[in-house]
Amino acid sequence: MAIQKATIAMPPCLAIDIPVLPETALGHALQFVELLRTANLLAGLRHGAQAPRIGWRLTDAQGLPLRIADGPLLPCLRAGAFEGPATDLFIAPLHCPDIPAVRLAVDQYPALARRIGVAVDQGLRICTQGSGAWLAARSGRLDGRRVALPWYYIGGFGRDFPGISIATEQDFHEDGPWLSAALSTGMVDMAAALAQRAMGPELAQALRSVLRPDPERGRAALEALQARHIPSTRDSTLARAIAWMEQHLDQPYQLGAVAAAASVSPRTLLRHFREELGHSPLDHLHGLRCARARVLLEITLESIPTIAQACGYADPAAFRRVFARHTGLSPTAYRQRHTLRAPRRRWRVGEAPSVDAVIGALRSAAKM
Repeated sequence: MAIQKATIAMPPCLAIDIPVLPETALGHALQFVELLRTANLLAGLRHGAQAPRIGWRLTDAQGLPLRIADGPLLPCLRAGAFEGPATDLFIAPLHCPDIPAVRLAVDQYPALARRIGVAVDQGLRICTQGSGAWLAARSGRLDGRRVALPWYYIGGFGRDFPGISIATEQDFHEDGPWLSAALSTGMVDMAAALAQRAMGPELAQALRSVLRPDPERGRAALEALQARHIPSTRDSTLARAIAWMEQHLDQPYQLGAVAAAASVSPRTLLRHFREELGHSPLDHLHGLRCARARVLLEITLESIPTIAQACGYADPAAFRRVFARHTGLSPTAYRQRHTLRAPRRRWRVGEAPSVDAVIGALRSAAKM
């Protein structure tokens, strides 16, 4: 059956058409849709039903919406449903074995190339990934622009479109109306750039934070929820000292205790930190504590004094100074900018574990 019209509380801030051809690498098109869905999800967590949102729809080469039979794709596509003109086009890569096959495929769709040209003339943005750039360039409206391409397409594309320069060593590039990702790894930056226009810089940064690997934040989240078992192979002086600090973040700092855990003298420990890391053990401890604080500010609604205590600061004012020095923001400002939790009035499920529960679990695990 055809896609049913969805009841939409607010029109989308961006409305993106995604042309789908027989040669389209559909998986990449759906990856783009999932990134947009994640942006909408984060906006909903922040702002509820009045959140700004991005819309999308699959079309044919002429711009007519595709009729999608009921199935696993239907909820995904219905979530982005919109009516009326698009504000952006996304051209997915073509599933072709080589450059001659790409050229042959592009030659079959002059109507789509003309549509892209008209879209540029009307002020729409054109987003491309990989070989989708060929269709955009064939429009004849993007000469003088720069595009991000995989290395294996640079030679052929450069010969076909000498008026378009190539942004080497970049996985994502934005040049006026043209947003281009060389590979799928550049799609996060593309989605974030679109989200920034639709939702503002803070939600765009939240999207990057959620979708990009962040070992520091991951480690801090793990430490905040469960005991961290240090492998026996981590037996260097610095590793022993850091492992001990990670397990005692909420306790007062004592250089002698850290040195004893590392089996060295305080003077030796200071020398190791200075020589290897360029800062003192206390500076490193502040960084670990702020990493935990960032996670707690993002995923809980506990008060600043409670989070300060959970991170080893008896004085909330001292915590605020240290946190501002490490992040450039006060704890309150950081929470407003980066929180992933909805306000209490919109909670529908059980609350997240409290800081007291988290710290209790950490202390119990540390004694094991």
